[in-house]
Amino acid sequence: MPPASPSSSSGAPASKGFPESSTTVPSDAADGAPGSTGAATAVLDRPERADRVEAPLVLDTEPPRTLRFRDHFALWMNLGVSLIGFTTAATVLGAPGSELSLAAAITAIVAGTVVGTAMLGVAALIGARTGAPAMANLRGLFGTKLSYVPTVLNIVQCIGWGVYELLVIAMGAQTVAHTEGYRWVFVVLAGAVTTALTIWPLGAIAVLRRFVAAAVAVAMVYFTVQLGRGGVSDPGAGNWHGFLKATDAMIAVSISFVPLAADYTRHSRTARSAFWGSFSGYTVAQVWCYVLGLFALLQADGDATRIFDSFLGVWAGWFFLLVLVLRETDQSFANVYSTAMSIQNLLPKVDRRVLTGGTGLLITVLALQITEFTDSYYAFLGLIGSVFVPMFAVLAVDYFLGAGRRGWNLAADAPSRWLMLLPWALGFAVYQLIAPTAIAGWWTDFWTSVQEALHFTPQEWTSASLFGFLVPALATWALTPLTRRTTAA
Repeated sequence: MPPASPSSSSGAPASKGFPESSTTVPSDAADGAPGSTGAATAVLDRPERADRVEAPLVLDTEPPRTLRFRDHFALWMNLGVSLIGFTTAATVLGAPGSELSLAAAITAIVAGTVVGTAMLGVAALIGARTGAPAMANLRGLFGTKLSYVPTVLNIVQCIGWGVYELLVIAMGAQTVAHTEGYRWVFVVLAGAVTTALTIWPLGAIAVLRRFVAAAVAVAMVYFTVQLGRGGVSDPGAGNWHGFLKATDAMIAVSISFVPLAADYTRHSRTARSAFWGSFSGYTVAQVWCYVLGLFALLQADGDATRIFDSFLGVWAGWFFLLVLVLRETDQSFANVYSTAMSIQNLLPKVDRRVLTGGTGLLITVLALQITEFTDSYYAFLGLIGSVFVPMFAVLAVDYFLGAGRRGWNLAADAPSRWLMLLPWALGFAVYQLIAPTAIAGWWTDFWTSVQEALHFTPQEWTSASLFGFLVPALATWALTPLTRRTTAA
């Protein structure tokens, strides 16, 4: 397969293994992205639209470059608003009796979201430049065979979160309907809608931009005004202890989408629109979602199990909550579609429609069997998540400062780059040293014993996400001269 040549707007190095898209727009000015200097010419107005073409069926087909800034903004704004975001606002506020002040909690939400979403934006930009899905980009970082390791982990993660999303949708629907029954009906309907969206992913993104984003914005504005009129208390007035822990939690939420970003931005017309669309859309939405969730939580006296009572307690609240429940399928859509994209890194010739259909059926069946996740399963998903923070650090540094400057090899026979496993493993160890994931007693005991052996005690300022990113980033940068010589050879 011939090497891809970069878009003139992105300055991207060539990536060997994925063909250049013939629909790439040569100027960001035509995209409507921030910094645009003019409107598109008549020629640039004619490229295929997202609702007229679809994503490739197999991995080695060039992706249509149809998505503009507004498409990315709408997609990531929708992904930034979630029912999970409302309910997990408690992780930012803190435990009863030791809550952060309202000012500290909101600051943590903003700071953590901006930092995490900046990382998301970089992953989105890389996908726009290479034209490859997220896990296929790891061929350039680790080599094809070694990329299978994070690929399998991402498949497990996406399936797990896909099941969880169906459960959340069913729970939200039951809340709106004021019933504890018909759970299986809501699960099946949510699974069917999710699967249909993944069959036509670019069409789904077009629908999100045209209709869903506006409906979500109206619902969010309505709840913000209504809950704001009710006022909120400040249980932790003046308390900033635990601020960095709350910030770390927000960073982790944003970073959870890093292994998925390129699956969508590979269809971007420009790298600039991919970065700014994902960064601005997700930042605005997640900050808004968590602050609103914080208000609802405080009006429910800090009881996360009663948070939706705050939404239903306002006039016509059931209707606007129903809007948010229905659009929650974009979360399950993202997880199912990215599962298929990850599987294609392993099985590049299998039709993505078969993969998304099978994955949609799988998560629906699992959601029908599972009534709730145990703490150990949450911890397991958290453990997988801790894998991707340091891995992204290695990916970003190697792409911009290392081998990626000459162009990654994304071909099916890309040679293994064993050295890149070193900073990744180092970052994972740092992350677990600071915040051991409670998946099992022996795992926690092991990292506790390492802390004792090193005479290390995590402090309030030791953020697992930030240090788990910074250490492998510096290690990868230090190895850059060696990796460049190896790649050249």
